[in-house]
Amino acid sequence: MNLEDKKRVRIVKIVIIGDGKVGHKLTAQLSEEDYDVVLIDQNEGKLKSAIDNLDIFCITGDGANAEIQKEADVPHADLVIACASTDELNMLSCLLAKRLGAKHTIARVRNPVYYKQMGLLKEDLRLSMAVNPEYAVANEIARVLLFPDASKVETFVKGRVELIEFALKEESRLVGLSLAEIYQKYQIKILVCAVKRGKDVYIPDGDFLLQAGDKIYVAATHKDLESFFNALGKRSNKVKNVLICGGGRVSYYLAQQLLQARMRVKIIEQNRLKCENLSEMLPEATVICGDATDYNLLKEEGIEYANALVALTGMDEENIIMALFGKTQNVPKIVAKVNEDSRAQMVEGLGIDSIVSAKSATADAILSYVRARKKSLKSANIETMYRLVGDRVEALEFIIRKECEYTNIPLKNLSTKQNNLIACIGRRGKIIIPNGDDHMEVGDSVVVINMDQKINDLRDIML
Repeated sequence: MNLEDKKRVRIVKIVIIGDGKVGHKLTAQLSEEDYDVVLIDQNEGKLKSAIDNLDIFCITGDGANAEIQKEADVPHADLVIACASTDELNMLSCLLAKRLGAKHTIARVRNPVYYKQMGLLKEDLRLSMAVNPEYAVANEIARVLLFPDASKVETFVKGRVELIEFALKEESRLVGLSLAEIYQKYQIKILVCAVKRGKDVYIPDGDFLLQAGDKIYVAATHKDLESFFNALGKRSNKVKNVLICGGGRVSYYLAQQLLQARMRVKIIEQNRLKCENLSEMLPEATVICGDATDYNLLKEEGIEYANALVALTGMDEENIIMALFGKTQNVPKIVAKVNEDSRAQMVEGLGIDSIVSAKSATADAILSYVRARKKSLKSANIETMYRLVGDRVEALEFIIRKECEYTNIPLKNLSTKQNNLIACIGRRGKIIIPNGDDHMEVGDSVVVINMDQKINDLRDIML
């Protein structure tokens, strides 16, 4: 084995600064995935709990202290993730880590003023990535409101391909059809990439028959997905009026995006100062100063006319109650922010369409980057990576950088392993949902869906 091969098989070393909600979730997830994790926090009690429950190494101290970072072996770290309590501490910690020799750094940055200027600051701070939790969760909510039948939406090929998750109801026109029949009937460039039926997960072929209750994952361009849902008779379900309960940063970012999409937005917030600020920043939105948990107020503000209710107060319990009330008022689309994982699991079966969390959105964004980096130690061709269907399916985006044995050959002439699917090809700004006559070229972005989770290169899916 040569030196380069040895580098590629070594364990990835990650240092996490801050054992808050995001830091703890990342630490727990990454330690389970066999990363070499070191956690830094000033709270010795928190770290003791982490050591007792996780297979990690902990250091008590200030993450912005060079001596503490050296003790954590930051100079040899593949990645440093700073998610402490303040943006300034996170940015300074990342700058220091980079100067000490860390290969990559990620900072959580919550202040909208800082985040807006991140394009200018990123190079000077030498950041690999900056994540704004509120902006990340607002993006997640905006995507599902654009496709109200979807419970989750991921994007690939720089946002040009969307992978949506939605459940088939009894009345769906897709129930009882095979995938081949669906493609032939609707003649729209979409691809069903995965199906979850009860506890089972499938990477389906053309003969696969869909049933009521199936949760399906469909890849296509935004335009083709719109055409597909319209063909299914979902045009009337388009969201036009959105009622947002709570006026924090997530509400601000979300309202901005929804107004740009020409939706009508009404925000209910109890804090008068927040209401005044929102009115100034979002002149096109209607801002109501009041208690969003007040039954009479919600009725007065026309909850029965809302196409979507988004519960975004700072309390999980309030958000759950408002979401359930919205369900009794027949609001077509309901989204609730629930930060505690245990509570989120409890309410998933209560009919609330989408459960979101700033903590989870931030952790998921960072985990996707980390997993792609780890895969890239074995293949320099991996661009992005997501886990789907409760982490049982991987969606990987590869870049083809040179001619090889599978380029310029029709896909029908390539033999691929079971449970692997080429979902789409991005080529010079064009998106191809492939059939057997399509092929791959140098420069293409190729999204592969697989269940083996052992794919590090496109060659790995070939027989």
